Amino acid sequence: MIYLGHVFHESSHFQQISFNENPNVGVFCRTNDNVLFVKTGLSKKIKNKLVQTLDVDLVELTISDATIIGSLLTINSNGAIVTDFIDNKNLKKIKDQGLDVYIIDDVINAVGNDILVNDFGAMVHPDIKNDTIEKINEIFKVPVFKGTIGSLKTVGMAAVVTNKGLLCHPKATDFEKEQLKKIFKVDVMIGTINHGVPMIGSGLVANINGAIVGSLTTGIEMGRIEEALKFL
Repeated sequence: MIYLGHVFHESSHFQQISFNENPNVGVFCRTNDNVLFVKTGLSKKIKNKLVQTLDVDLVELTISDATIIGSLLTINSNGAIVTDFIDNKNLKKIKDQGLDVYIIDDVINAVGNDILVNDFGAMVHPDIKNDTIEKINEIFKVPVFKGTIGSLKTVGMAAVVTNKGLLCHPKATDFEKEQLKKIFKVDVMIGTINHGVPMIGSGLVANINGAIVGSLTTGIEMGRIEEALKFL
């Protein structure tokens, strides 16, 4: 799909970035409106850009020597859910930000890929166990629903949601988009990142203050993101 509406205009609250030449920035970090958890090893210049753009505190994390923080952690303003191989040192870093933490006990444990959440609602991979969903509800303090986006179960990578807007996979159905709107209490738009990649969460990190997109993202794609997440 080619979007020919609003065209992106440059903003201090919108940055194109790559992490060590990798444009899949969403895989390596996770943010809410107050804090950004990010993989270790980024340059001071990149870290400063992240802080300025998202207007957050920055906390470096390592989860079992993995750098894919965005796939293994998900957060809203109330809490955090993390994969079960986090160690105590890095767990403390999350708790020190004032977040309740649940270490997921489920076969489906790449929580950043499988849970989409803001401060109004959450959608989860449809195969997550019901008792796990109860824990997710307790931690995030929002209603939790099973669902798909573009028929994909990895809803955390098929969309990015903030408390102002949601951008999702271009093959999301009308029914799915209506469900997303009801769950997250925001307007829903479709789009792509990194020159046509439909898995929005892989290349976009956003909160109400700003957005980081992968370096391959086009101007038209950035315009779509800017409109969807209400940065106009």
